[in-house]
Amino acid sequence: MGEIEQVMAMIDAGSASNYTTSLASMTEKLGKSKDRGGLRSIVEGLVQTAKEMEESNHKLEERLNASKQEIDQLQVNLEVVRTESLTDPLTQLANCKFFDTTLEQCTADARAKNEPLSLLMTDIDHFKNFNDSFGHLTGDQVLRLVAMSVKQNVKGQETAARYGGEEFAIVLPNTVLRSAMTVADHIRRAVMTKELMKRSTGEHLGRVTISIGVATWHKSDNAQMLIERADPCLYAAKRHGRNRVMCKTDPEVTATGTSSQVA
Repeated sequence: MGEIEQVMAMIDAGSASNYTTSLASMTEKLGKSKDRGGLRSIVEGLVQTAKEMEESNHKLEERLNASKQEIDQLQVNLEVVRTESLTDPLTQLANCKFFDTTLEQCTADARAKNEPLSLLMTDIDHFKNFNDSFGHLTGDQVLRLVAMSVKQNVKGQETAARYGGEEFAIVLPNTVLRSAMTVADHIRRAVMTKELMKRSTGEHLGRVTISIGVATWHKSDNAQMLIERADPCLYAAKRHGRNRVMCKTDPEVTATGTSSQVA
């Protein structure tokens, strides 16, 4: 705000209105002058006034350019802060806050445009075992590996987020259930093809797998209802062997409860 006030003060000090007043005064004197000496003095005054105005404009231009650079840098800094506030620092995916906002917006868009919308809820199989056996640093490596596989398989308007802990969520606008199942299986396969290695020792720790629940939006749904439809599918996938993709149409989902006590 101080920078803006300084610029405004400079504008007031060297404003065109002041210049106009000065010219009007000189014009009046010019009309009353009857000798060459007086005319010369008036012309010199006009030249001096013009120079002062030019110098004032030059200083103002420099100040405005400096202010623009500062404002541009502030905008960059604000965008960095905004991005950081919506990004999970470990995986560099969207965080839960950004996911919630995106899903709300996507459900509103799906309703307004009468378009399909699907949601994937993903959980890393036996993640607690990795942490307990190899430590949290290895656990973090597992999270980054899965995040990388997820990121490589989302595109366009699709949003991948770390939903919490070892759970991820992927919002798929304008995507029907069958296509969402295909995307989910591509992610599942991408994860299981990567072998985990402990960086400190080079020890091979085996492969990571994930389970995925898929749900599609219904016209009466809000965002939370869509999540609550995807969650049981995820837990059914965990109960029925893990490393698989399941949706509401799979008989195993409706044949068993929705208990989430599966790692």
